[in-house]
Amino acid sequence: MLDTHARKYVDPLIDRTASSLLKVGLTATQVTHIAFVIGVTSGIFIYLDQPILALVVLWLSGFLDAVDGSMARKTKSSAWGTLLDISYDRVVEISVIVGLAFLYPDSMWALLLLACSIIWAMTLFLTVGALTEKKGMKSFYYQAGLAERTEGFILFSLMILFPSYLTLLTLVFLAVELFTAFQRLSEARKILKEGA
Repeated sequence: MLDTHARKYVDPLIDRTASSLLKVGLTATQVTHIAFVIGVTSGIFIYLDQPILALVVLWLSGFLDAVDGSMARKTKSSAWGTLLDISYDRVVEISVIVGLAFLYPDSMWALLLLACSIIWAMTLFLTVGALTEKKGMKSFYYQAGLAERTEGFILFSLMILFPSYLTLLTLVFLAVELFTAFQRLSEARKILKEGA
């Protein structure tokens, strides 16, 4: 939701950063790799009980993830870059969940359910994008929803900062993911039936 509706407020900073990184000779794919390496360390910092460092690297990786998309649009985007971007995003999320699960094993069951819900929601998102493209839409169809990447980062941040409420916050995140999945499923049903 925030990625769709609030992006315009941070776009100037993202665009300026993208232009600066292009000027120094970096490519969008290189920034994707950098964002991934930075983001994966969030799980390590969580496990080492360094929540502030975990948050800094998580949000920095998220910012660079937005920057690499802007860089790709300013130059020439590639299917390979898109694949890396989407898959790396999931690995960063997995690192956060695994770091939390190992540090707080009592919440592991809730974190496992959250991981399953993210897998399902992303499967719907990617499948709808692929199927609508085959039905004649010009580019990958982006399905907005209640939980987009920024909402995920906010909820992950709360989970990292307030571990005494980890199970409750994880279940809230799970509910938001499930709501988003059903929201996307309902929209997909309309889109794909109309195109049939």
